[in-house]
Amino acid sequence: MSRQTPRAVAVIGTGTIALGWIALFAAAGRDVRVSSTRTDAREHLDAALPAYAASLPGGAREPREILARVRVVPEVGDAVDGVEAVQENAPEDLELKQKLFARVAEAAPPEALLLSSTSTLLPAALGAFLDTPERVVVGHPFNPPHIVPLVEVVPAPDAPAALVARVTAFYTELGKSPVVLRRALPGFVANRLQTALLREAIHLVREGVVTVGELDTVVTSSIGQRWAAVGPFEAFHLGGGPGGLRHWFAHLGAGLERGWESLGSPPADEETVGTILAQAEAGFGRRPYAELAARRDRRQNAVIAALAESAADEGRRA
Repeated sequence: MSRQTPRAVAVIGTGTIALGWIALFAAAGRDVRVSSTRTDAREHLDAALPAYAASLPGGAREPREILARVRVVPEVGDAVDGVEAVQENAPEDLELKQKLFARVAEAAPPEALLLSSTSTLLPAALGAFLDTPERVVVGHPFNPPHIVPLVEVVPAPDAPAALVARVTAFYTELGKSPVVLRRALPGFVANRLQTALLREAIHLVREGVVTVGELDTVVTSSIGQRWAAVGPFEAFHLGGGPGGLRHWFAHLGAGLERGWESLGSPPADEETVGTILAQAEAGFGRRPYAELAARRDRRQNAVIAALAESAADEGRRA
């Protein structure tokens, strides 16, 4: 039986999400074993991780510090032997992931956390090839995972409460904000919300109400800033004045369904996609990906730092 090595974690994959996890785990002092099918995995990590090290919450880290804790172990069985947790980031192919988790469960310690970054697949299906399928828990991050605090923890229906508690503790220790979903459903929560907004955003651009750039400005200049401070329900609670959400529903709730009926359902046809792409590429699409990602990361970290300082100030006043 494998013996668990303290502070060691395995990351399967070297894509964008996997790189964020690798940087976060290494920055937290974990020894990170990376399993990848890429023959140039080491070179890929050496080239990519410095950008992630530069944008870690709390300030940039020396790339050498991050890279020194990362080791490429191509064979999955060797990578997961003795680890505390496995964070899987393989392509969204159910059969591939099922076989992968079967191999992982065979080689990893029985107490190791088996976690998936999937954004579409349900945990019970991922663990279908295991004797104890409930061992697989979805730990779905929001991109970029080394910065954005949210992790949606999605357990199988019969997952033990103790296992779920261990998963949330694991992510909390890394500085994340895990939210346990009470029921597993496709898309989980954050992506379902994002998809609902995206649908209406595409509709508004398709109908010529605003451009892609103007739509982004509307969001970042209003609800984006608002939601960084309070969530949708609390925002509407405050919108109801002293009477709160109860007052808001009493006065505006009757028109909710009529408003929902007027929302668009744009087709994802060639014309619609072409309109979006043309406007996007004429705007931010002209700037290199690395430049845009670095700007996003700086701004995201600034928001997180400002909120943390505000919370600390509230604590001092309490």
